[in-house]
Amino acid sequence: MSGNSDGGRLAAATIRAKHGRDFYVKIGQLGGRKSRNGGFASPKVGKDGLTGAQRAKLAGARGGAKSRRGKATAVRRINVKVL
Repeated sequence: MSGNSDGGRLAAATIRAKHGRDFYVKIGQLGGRKSRNGGFASPKVGKDGLTGAQRAKLAGARGGAKSRRGKATAVRRINVKVL
């Protein structure tokens, strides 16, 4: 079942059984504490003039458009105005 959502659910259940129910919370906290660049939730304005949340919104739009694209079609560019 690897490579599909059922396998992912089983893997997550196994990880939680071995390492505790808050395993994903703990590893998320470790990564957040180690981060020194602000991350996606940062209110700081970066060199590109965007906050972390705005940058995350644009990245999600690009990724979502790519994941919905059919086979062997031209790449669509997403132009989103930031208010």
